[in-house]
Amino acid sequence: MALLIGNTQARYGWIAILLHWLIALLFIAQIALGLAMVRMTSQRSAFELIQLHKSIGFLLLGLVVLRLGWRLANVTPRLPAGTGLLERRAAPIAHFTLYALQFAPPLTGWALVSASVLEIPSMPFDLFVMPNLPVPVSDASEAWWGATHAYLAYAAVGLVAVHALAALRHHFWLGDTVLVRMISPSRRCDGDKPE
Repeated sequence: MALLIGNTQARYGWIAILLHWLIALLFIAQIALGLAMVRMTSQRSAFELIQLHKSIGFLLLGLVVLRLGWRLANVTPRLPAGTGLLERRAAPIAHFTLYALQFAPPLTGWALVSASVLEIPSMPFDLFVMPNLPVPVSDASEAWWGATHAYLAYAAVGLVAVHALAALRHHFWLGDTVLVRMISPSRRCDGDKPE
């Protein structure tokens, strides 16, 4: 079988799979960093974690833009034949919401650092200075963006958990290929013809 780069009607290609899992791992790292950095007693350690959190946030934002572009440029594999009407209608809404919650936390984090009265420049991985967003700089603005960023991150965690449980349901309960095709395109999926 040739290396499957793009998606087909039956399965995801390697680019979609790699972007999916890379974003998932970075998202988990971001949640862990976010929780750790606000609990640090050492200001130096907290500052270093915040800088890493910001760097990964900008990386995530870029990867999500790339992933969305790839999704729009490729076919989306169809759902298994046995998928019910309600699930067929809910799936696009759930995916749209997942994309929205992949964009929102990094953007609100960017707005948060842009609104900070401390005016500490954001330097993703110490490579360049990221310009601030045009938001008001004040304690009130920083607090608002901080709360919004936190609530959106928690909402994203909740939706990602539902997404993971749905994938496990498809695999273990329904026995279809929804999860398998996001692991490897070399696995046989519904509707595939032998190659």
